[in-house]
Amino acid sequence: MRSAAPAPAAVSAPDLHLYRDRTRAILRRYFRMSIELGRLPSLVGREFFRSRVTSYRMHTFEDAVIFVHDTESCLERLDAFSQQLIARIIFQDYTLEETAALVGCGRRTVVRRYPRALDRLSELFLAAELLRPLPCQEGEGGGISAKRCAERK
Repeated sequence: MRSAAPAPAAVSAPDLHLYRDRTRAILRRYFRMSIELGRLPSLVGREFFRSRVTSYRMHTFEDAVIFVHDTESCLERLDAFSQQLIARIIFQDYTLEETAALVGCGRRTVVRRYPRALDRLSELFLAAELLRPLPCQEGEGGGISAKRCAERK
């Protein structure tokens, strides 16, 4: 496995949690598009899985192939346990309890490691430009705080 890439300068580690929902959305889109392209995502392999397939269309077939390839490249850079968590929870739609039983660990381990896996993947997506950095915002409504924006400039 390749070594981990350094964190993008644009986002500090405490801010990565802000990207979790967007990262999950990208993963769901990747899963749907992989199936539409006629292949299972590499993390799922040949296992039986539960999913809802919709007819989502990209602008071109080439766009879909590039997106799937780039997303898969980021997923391959995660450690094996993080890959398993993402495959079970996002792609196969298992609960945290079911995932813990399937991967052979405690629920608390899944609860602790799953957000870390999403944060690391968010970091990789930002570096690969699959995610755009959030704009700086004043106040507590979301985005990255003005103080942190000033620190990263």
